[in-house]
Amino acid sequence: MTPIREAGADYPEAAPEPQGGSRAGWYLIFVLTLAYTASFIDRQVLNLLVGPIKAEFGLDDTRLSLLQGLAFTSAYVVMSPVFGRIADVGSRKGVLMFGIALWSIGTSACGLAHSYWQLFLARFGVGGAEACLTPAAWSIIADAFPPRLIPRAFSVYMMGPYLGGGLALIFGGLLLQGAEGWDLSAIPLLGAMKPWQLVFFCAGLPGVLIALLLVFVKEPARRASTASAEVQTMSSAEIWATFRRWRGFYGNFYLGMPLFIIPLYAFPAWMPTVLIRKFGVSAAQVGVQYGIAVLITGSLSVLVSPWVARAVERMGRRDNLLLVALGASVAMVPLSLALMAATDYWTAFAIATAASVLYSLPQALSSSALQLVTPNRMRGIASSIYVFVVSVAGLALAPTFVALITDHVFGDEGRVGDSLAITCAVAAAASTVFIARALPTYRRMLDEAA
Repeated sequence: MTPIREAGADYPEAAPEPQGGSRAGWYLIFVLTLAYTASFIDRQVLNLLVGPIKAEFGLDDTRLSLLQGLAFTSAYVVMSPVFGRIADVGSRKGVLMFGIALWSIGTSACGLAHSYWQLFLARFGVGGAEACLTPAAWSIIADAFPPRLIPRAFSVYMMGPYLGGGLALIFGGLLLQGAEGWDLSAIPLLGAMKPWQLVFFCAGLPGVLIALLLVFVKEPARRASTASAEVQTMSSAEIWATFRRWRGFYGNFYLGMPLFIIPLYAFPAWMPTVLIRKFGVSAAQVGVQYGIAVLITGSLSVLVSPWVARAVERMGRRDNLLLVALGASVAMVPLSLALMAATDYWTAFAIATAASVLYSLPQALSSSALQLVTPNRMRGIASSIYVFVVSVAGLALAPTFVALITDHVFGDEGRVGDSLAITCAVAAAASTVFIARALPTYRRMLDEAA
């Protein structure tokens, strides 16, 4: 499969890649996976600090959820189209180096916050900087590998959220517990920090080193490019015409996948709190146990997803990339509802672990599907739109929907598990409808690409 070419253009292909991908390509994937991992550590370490932050600033679940969602997402969605357009016309490597360094500094700045609004503003900065990653990374990955290897490359890259989410819980829990016994009074700045502030401060440090690793990355040539600037650049009218022509795919894809993203963000955001509140376990225990589960199951699920898709393809389904997403969304509905019936820690833990497998499975495949049928010179903007709708649904709405149901429907913070189950089941059911509607147009796009 090759990307659909822009109408009226006859582009030469980039130099052939080695059958297994180049060393430079896999080094790129290594660094980008580290960056994606760091981004999720930085955005999700807050999920383990719900208790200390609520106590520090006297918050309810809804105001706390705004730190998880709105503070981060409002900047993220504003900056995504900006970074997407820059990724289409400028240096993707430069965008990545700048953004990674900036969000890492912002995460450490969260540890310096002494009020709710200072923390809100720091999270706002982290969100704006992290908006650089997806459009630039997706575009550069699609040019660094031959089309048949793009799903495999994405499956490695898409391990980042699960590695990051798991590590945020594991090391966040251990660091939170350890910091309570540290005496740092003799160290300027650190000596005045509370344990939850130290967790934030330390979480931001690795990203600066990752940004430096990009110095050794050679940006690949853009596929289907010529020396003509007129041909290289798609006008806004051409981009809009492409979206309109294939609206049966883009419209339903941009609705279905963000709805399926809601469980991906809602479970990590609130499951630690469910286990702590409902079963009385410590934050350190939840951080290590649930963190390991998320890291292993999520990473393995997204890593094996190309093989699952290939097995579906051998059954005669060329739409296999989206078909896997459809199956996962169907299965997520009863699994989410099962959380309401969990009466002990390990049952709830097992449900959350199984959910991690399901919501992880189609992520690399859906990203690959979007890249493979989107013209090269609008991949950045197509990816940034995807980031926008995913961010609104997953980052902004998922944590807050759960909190609103807990605070204003049940009026009992002990029922946060029921709120989580309802939110994820409804989102997955709606996702099933839209992904199913996207499949016919997606198949026609694949036929034209072939």
